[in-house]
Amino acid sequence: MELIIPDIKDYPGNHVNIETDNPNLEFAEAKNIARQRAKELCTDPMLLSWFQGKTGEFYPNMECGPGDKPAWITYAESRGGDLVMNINQGQYIFIYLSI
Repeated sequence: MELIIPDIKDYPGNHVNIETDNPNLEFAEAKNIARQRAKELCTDPMLLSWFQGKTGEFYPNMECGPGDKPAWITYAESRGGDLVMNINQGQYIFIYLSI
């Protein structure tokens, strides 16, 4: 299955690319990997939004902003999200606020 990869290259903040050996990585495991890596960079990272490249599913699942970019990106950006964890080249993307 081909990944749906959103354009996040212009997203502000620190971008961290994480590669795993598991092409069938489950969401819970990916979320844990992202959180552990985020905790290496800041004391108490707050997850603001996420995206799953295989399905296109995202959180928060709501309308946000003028529609010029995906709502989950607008949501995180408007709340100060400054840490992007990109797992397996877009398989999962998590945006955190570093606290």
